[in-house]
Amino acid sequence: MEQKFNEATPQRPDGDRVMDAQMVMMDIPLFIKQIKEEPSWHDSDRNAITVFKTDGLRIVLIALHKGAEMTRHTANGIINLQVLEGRLNFNTDTGQVQIKKGEMLALHKGIAHSVVAYDETVFLLTLTTSIQK
Repeated sequence: MEQKFNEATPQRPDGDRVMDAQMVMMDIPLFIKQIKEEPSWHDSDRNAITVFKTDGLRIVLIALHKGAEMTRHTANGIINLQVLEGRLNFNTDTGQVQIKKGEMLALHKGIAHSVVAYDETVFLLTLTTSIQK
């Protein structure tokens, strides 16, 4: 498998993070520290970094300030959300659930949902994606 690296962005100009290879080590505490030190964290209500991206799967680390909302949207794949710090309110048309540190939630694709952070919250979002051919 060819190793794939991230494309540099203004937030992360080094562009040297391996995002896809046979084996990818992800230092989550280091990524949390990194996204909380970036200007986007201080200038808005959130920040995120993609830590793994390949055909069929994407893993994104997301940090939200208290009160931040990810407005109603749908995903084109199955999602898994694992809270690492804080608490979230996860809403769908059929109900809502509070998810706190150490808890996970899975949701099938195409289900409309929104997320609100009760506290400063960090979570891992895993998303299945279409395989590119």
